[in-house]
Amino acid sequence: MSGSSLDGLDIAYVQLTEVRGKWDFSILNADCIPYSNEWQTSLKAAHNSSVAEFLKLNTSYGRYIGEQVVQFMTRHHLEHKVHFIASHGHTVFHDPHSNTTFQLGDGASIAALTGLPVINDLRAADVALGGQGAPIVPIGDKLLFSDYTYLLNLGGIANLTVQGADTTSMAFDVCPANQLLNALSARLGKTMDEGGAIAATGKIIPQISDVLNNDPYYQQLPPKSLSNDDVALMIQSIVNNNDYSVEDLLCTASFHIAQKIVDALQMVAHNDTSSLLLVTGGGAFNGFLIEALRSLLANRNITLVVPTPDVVNYKEALVMALIGALRWREEVNVLHSVTGASRDSVGGAIWLA
Repeated sequence: MSGSSLDGLDIAYVQLTEVRGKWDFSILNADCIPYSNEWQTSLKAAHNSSVAEFLKLNTSYGRYIGEQVVQFMTRHHLEHKVHFIASHGHTVFHDPHSNTTFQLGDGASIAALTGLPVINDLRAADVALGGQGAPIVPIGDKLLFSDYTYLLNLGGIANLTVQGADTTSMAFDVCPANQLLNALSARLGKTMDEGGAIAATGKIIPQISDVLNNDPYYQQLPPKSLSNDDVALMIQSIVNNNDYSVEDLLCTASFHIAQKIVDALQMVAHNDTSSLLLVTGGGAFNGFLIEALRSLLANRNITLVVPTPDVVNYKEALVMALIGALRWREEVNVLHSVTGASRDSVGGAIWLA
């Protein structure tokens, strides 16, 4: 799994068990392989490449994934233990309005280098059926985290799943998250605002809050999703703003993210006396952001839960493994109630080594 924040390639060795429809999981080994500057530059620029450059990059990135998986298996002594690889790849183009999405990372190359079956291209079937192709994680929320009414992923983009009593009822991208915070941190020569320590020294700028809040995306109703290009357009005026300190901009951005999440929760909230909100993704380690969110939720009967670090860091990789397992069994792995597609789908291409 490679997320929009471009911090690295997540690899997880997962054991999945299903007994009479009840799924359970164990994350047995997991690593995040940081991207080199060259890979970060290549992945960021991929959507502007020529056709020939793009195809070569798809192949070379697939081979890179394959190499990293081989090293991961060697490092953790997993030879002859892995049944198959489920690879999300890295999203470089996402335009569901034209029924088009592309996740970089050639499945044939991964299979060739690892000698294992590979399942990839996980979003395309849903997009072909008229869906947003995102979020696709809610099938994992439904089968692996059914105790939680709300599930929030604070990655490059914040996305929210809302679960009903028997089924996943809704999921959608909420707002820019780590992409915004990391872009502002980069102005100070940092890759991130670790723990929200820089934001904690700033103050909210009302004028900037107004600019962020007035983006047309927030007026749309689900199902809806954000591409990396969408986010870049949403945040460019803030990231390039030189009238205020980075500390104040980070503080304002953090409270904006927290407020938009609470607004989304208010829009979709059940009438429960109390509910649990599971928070995962890199933003779950941002103490300033989490406390801002807790403060805004204080009187809303929603209890925020940050799970163990392995689930925080690797929940999306875990769910990709589940999506792969469901594809292998030819069972539904993308929910049309979430994406807006014409029907549920069994997504993913299989490459046999």
